[in-house]
Amino acid sequence: MSIFDVLERFGTLALLRFVGALLLFLMLHLLRIPFVLLVRVLEGVLRRIDGYAARQASRPPARPVNDFFHHTTDFRKGERHAFA
Repeated sequence: MSIFDVLERFGTLALLRFVGALLLFLMLHLLRIPFVLLVRVLEGVLRRIDGYAARQASRPPARPVNDFFHHTTDFRKGERHAFA
């Protein structure tokens, strides 16, 4: 069925509604593209931040965590209190 057949059978208003719906569909999809790209970039950034946080959290601590009690390690060479 051609455009002229639709125009003859259903009228100008139906043809205009179809063209309007088609243009609206295309416009919405074109407006969606920047948001999809933004989401992809944000996903990459968040993956890197998550990887960094996981690496930092999984490393063993560089010094004893509890500074209130005497440690058996040789950290601070017999110093019992960190800030006293």
